[in-house]
Amino acid sequence: MRFSQFSGKYIKFTVYLTIVVLINLVGLTLFFRLDLTQNKVYSISDASREVVATLSEPLTINVFFTKNLPAPHNNTERYLHDLLEEYSYHANQFFNYRFYDVNPDEGDVSPETKRNQDLAKDYGIFPVQIQAIEKDEVKFMKAYMGLVLIHGDIIEKVPNILNTDGLEYKLTTAIRKLNNKVSALLALPEKIKVKLFLSSSLNQVAPFMGLNQLPEVPARIERIVQSANGKTYGKLDYRFFDPSRDSSLEEAAQKYQILQLNWPAFQKSNIAAGKGFAGLVMEYQQKAVNIPLIQVFKIPIIGTQYKLSNLDQMETVINSSLEALIDINQDLGLLTGFGSVDLSGTGPAGPTGQPAAETQQSFKALASQNYSIKTIDLAQEGLPDSLQCLVVPGPTEPLSDYDLFSIDQFLMQGKSLAIFLDAFKEVMPDQQQRMNMGMQGPTYLPLKTGIEKLLAHYGIRINQSVLMDENCYKQQMGAQFGGGERPIYFAPLIKNKNINNDLKFMQNIKGLIAVKLSPLTLDLNRIKANDLKATQIFSSSEKSWEMKGRINLNPMFIRPPQASETQKSFPLAYLIEGAFPSYFAGKPIPEKIVEADDPQKALPSDGSEAPAAGEMSKIKDQRPFVAQGQPGKIFLLASTEMIKDNVIDAEGRNPNDMFIMNVIDYLNGREDIAVMRSKAQRFNPLDDTHAETKTFVKAFNIAGLPVLVVVFGLGVWWRRHSRKKRIQAMFQK
Repeated sequence: MRFSQFSGKYIKFTVYLTIVVLINLVGLTLFFRLDLTQNKVYSISDASREVVATLSEPLTINVFFTKNLPAPHNNTERYLHDLLEEYSYHANQFFNYRFYDVNPDEGDVSPETKRNQDLAKDYGIFPVQIQAIEKDEVKFMKAYMGLVLIHGDIIEKVPNILNTDGLEYKLTTAIRKLNNKVSALLALPEKIKVKLFLSSSLNQVAPFMGLNQLPEVPARIERIVQSANGKTYGKLDYRFFDPSRDSSLEEAAQKYQILQLNWPAFQKSNIAAGKGFAGLVMEYQQKAVNIPLIQVFKIPIIGTQYKLSNLDQMETVINSSLEALIDINQDLGLLTGFGSVDLSGTGPAGPTGQPAAETQQSFKALASQNYSIKTIDLAQEGLPDSLQCLVVPGPTEPLSDYDLFSIDQFLMQGKSLAIFLDAFKEVMPDQQQRMNMGMQGPTYLPLKTGIEKLLAHYGIRINQSVLMDENCYKQQMGAQFGGGERPIYFAPLIKNKNINNDLKFMQNIKGLIAVKLSPLTLDLNRIKANDLKATQIFSSSEKSWEMKGRINLNPMFIRPPQASETQKSFPLAYLIEGAFPSYFAGKPIPEKIVEADDPQKALPSDGSEAPAAGEMSKIKDQRPFVAQGQPGKIFLLASTEMIKDNVIDAEGRNPNDMFIMNVIDYLNGREDIAVMRSKAQRFNPLDDTHAETKTFVKAFNIAGLPVLVVVFGLGVWWRRHSRKKRIQAMFQK
């Protein structure tokens, strides 16, 4: 009997052990992870899975990250491990990654660690200084926190990974960029020309300028270009030009705006007066990028100082310039002229005596990460077919019917329009008006550009008003102004409940700050008749109103209306989708008017006699016209302030930045990228709590909790009393 019991225990133990082993074996092949976070922060997006699952060439990620770092950097390392493991799980056979040990061993650097550190340096990954708190002491230490992506012969690096914000977005866009770059380089019909203009005459004055290494520059640049050439499939063609030996090169140097230096005679050193050029140019077809070699600093009292550009970073600069030249990203159209906001980052110089047009840098910095910006001047060219989306950044001058026709037909092709259009034009008073009429602030005149009639035909219009909202940004006032906060009513805070989170690209946008917006109104009958879909993206709060007529945006003179019934929520941004009807259907097709300043321009280029006007009138052109377009998209926001530098940031880390770029991505058919960008949202405000709820919570904390304690005590007493009664009843029997 004992033997059978003893053997039965062993049999059970053996069976249980076998089951545990089998479960572990199954777990090795049927591995899965469960991400319970709301935004799936620890799971890669569909866009990331697709980009690593469709690799056609080996991609290697080398990570140089110091181990055992203090918080929060240790969490960054752990997150990076998990993220790359997730990439590897969904990738094909061409994806692999490796973490390199760059930690010194108790202060002594082992040969392997030294090799890894040298490898990181070769890739351009250098240690950064971080702060650590140990035993109530603040210490500073250096740590490696970067990685490089190697795809074929091309290298992309992320030198500083200081936190986890947007890390998946950075890696996925970098991998996609490498894919595009390989394809673009292999498809180039000709080489990219790298031209070094450096006058040998500069060598004699270089010591006086503190440029002793200038004579070594040609040889170093040649080695740098050769190194870069090995990573760009040999697509760089390097040439060195010395304008001192060939005076005909001076005209070419001036054409490329190469830095020219002139100096007088130095009689003590037997140096004659002369001039020289120094600069590097990268050119491809009709585009050129100027890379300065000498930096000039004008310091008060001390005078002019010269410094040679950091040649150690020159390969990185050449790589960035190459990307700008060959347009490895999808094109994004940007309308210029007509008094539009200059988003290209390179504003033209103003007329003599007038300041240059204000340029905005942040939009270009954000959009250039994923798009090649194509400025479109309708007076010089049409809208190319390569564009999927055209950004219209608030023109203030009327567009001709032909310009409107170009935009209309662009939409008819199934393309997208991102329109940022003001309802009013701000006009500042001149000095005479200030003196005669006492005008200090600007006046706001209704704006008519012609785009309004296109929008009205499509089924939407902009109200001639400026939105005000009691839920707005509060400006902190200085002590000299009495302190406290001053509401800026024309800068409403758009809260989560007023944002349409049903749209995927808006799901993680929890709040926005809007500036100088005008409400929008839909023509529901026209929308329905044209079978269009209009989606409201966000609106103001219930405590908002319109300022009409005489517009005055001085916060000191703005007061909420007395009657609350005039306050309501207003729609502020719309997305309209569908097959739009052409505004020019049933109308004469506009002709492009070209003004010829010189009558000779009208003559044929071969010198033959121009045909008579009567003969020319017999020639008719027939252009294709689309009356009912393919399904397209229009995004409308009645404010240009939302795309200016004072609202969006070049780093792209606040909700306003993400909102603008998510809209651009959606209009370009890249909604998956938009969802991934805003996955990790730092701005996540709590929902508003009603006054009744606050009162209930206060009352419950003050009186409810003591009552609960008393009730609980009574319950315990009653239970003990009942138990005592039961025991007494048992013994009495």
